[in-house]
Amino acid sequence: MPTESSAIGPNGSGSSAPEAEHTPERTPDGMAGTDERVEEAERRGRDGSRRTRGVAPSRFSLILVAVLAGSALFMGGFSLGAHIATTPGTPADEETRFGPFWDVYSLIQNDFAGSPKPSQDQLVQAAIKGMMESLNDQWSYYQGPSDFQNSLLNVGGQAQGIGVQVQLQPVDASSTATCSTIGNGCEMAIVQPITGSPADAAGLKAGDVIVSVGGNSLDGLTIDQAIALIKGPTDTSVALGLVRGSSSMQVSVVRKVYNQPEVDAKTLANGAVAYLHVMGVNQPASSQFDQKLAAALQAGQRNIILDLRGNLGGYVDDAVKIASEFIPSGTIVYQQDASGTTSELTARANGRATDPAIHLVVLVDGNTASAAEILAAALQSHERAKLVGSKTYGKGVVQEWLPLSNNFGGIHLTVARWLTPDKVWIQGKGLQPDVPISSDNVRAGTDPVLDAGLEQLGFPPQSGAAASPGASAAPGASANPTSSPAAS
Repeated sequence: MPTESSAIGPNGSGSSAPEAEHTPERTPDGMAGTDERVEEAERRGRDGSRRTRGVAPSRFSLILVAVLAGSALFMGGFSLGAHIATTPGTPADEETRFGPFWDVYSLIQNDFAGSPKPSQDQLVQAAIKGMMESLNDQWSYYQGPSDFQNSLLNVGGQAQGIGVQVQLQPVDASSTATCSTIGNGCEMAIVQPITGSPADAAGLKAGDVIVSVGGNSLDGLTIDQAIALIKGPTDTSVALGLVRGSSSMQVSVVRKVYNQPEVDAKTLANGAVAYLHVMGVNQPASSQFDQKLAAALQAGQRNIILDLRGNLGGYVDDAVKIASEFIPSGTIVYQQDASGTTSELTARANGRATDPAIHLVVLVDGNTASAAEILAAALQSHERAKLVGSKTYGKGVVQEWLPLSNNFGGIHLTVARWLTPDKVWIQGKGLQPDVPISSDNVRAGTDPVLDAGLEQLGFPPQSGAAASPGASAAPGASANPTSSPAAS
């Protein structure tokens, strides 16, 4: 049975689910606020990408391929579209249809004698939520102002917390027992601190076991309950009781908003293999990937491991960019809109690693989702790389994120589906790996999937040389991805 694992994510939840997005630049709140972002949105509208009907004046939408609920997400694939504002109010030809709505709204405002009486804003938000729920689509939903802002923060490549990936595992490494709570032979271990996070700066290490928070034992708690204790407001500290090997210690970590690294680069097999772990699919990731790939090739490395485990997706455009590093020509992905119109996105010229003498292996798992699946599917379909690991998440639809006016939060609306270069729709099915490797009962600090990837390239296993990367967290609407460690 798989060990349970989770993320200390922006909302404190340990469950996960993917969604997608793309932003030209990051801002602290993830919203498009810079001139550069507005110019990028306008440019995309001019060059023929999909424009969307606006929900609010002076706003624009994010078109996504991803799974999101709550305040964190699995990014998938999307493009940034300019908003076309609509006139607020009830259209004249819809007055009869909207009459009952306004009648109920007025009756509640004027005659409701219960307590507490909802505010006008609460009534409107409830109406929006009800409309979204009527769609019966787990990927289409409403988020209030706080949750929507937190989602955008996470999508923008930032997170708030201490920055560790944790998992629940048996204390006995040889045990195959399933753990549901901490204690009674189960422990919560750190898979890895996120590079550049407060936990990283405080010296937390992969394999450390967290036994207490704020002086209180974690015995009897679920992993989500333990995570909730670790999370807290920005610029406050949390005291963690740790066991490292045979030593016990107390470490105080200050919770911060930090930038999540998009690409982690290492060398394996005595420098013969370039290991590139891509955490998201967005503009910073595609740019960093290009730079790190160029450095690897300049160093003479011709064996590459592209790790997409735990990659919850991002922008379609950036999935195309990364895929084009290895694929010289042809289809990367198809998209079908609500009318059934299909568009084709093809490989871009001048990829750095299109030479077949450059060998590539891609690592995937149940939290490889959305735009990351677009990337993996393109490499597999073009026979440019073998996929090693477990079946991917299976997110084949595209959402549009629409910020609402008057600080009312925003909605996520399914607007399209995407297909592989072979015109396969992977929704609910995922991608099957060429080399299936189970990660069940894997302990922090070991990595059989990475070992299998090295073997595919002709090198011996090197388990523990690179910490097993995990997924960014996002609470799922009705179905969660395979359990996997996730980023704070």
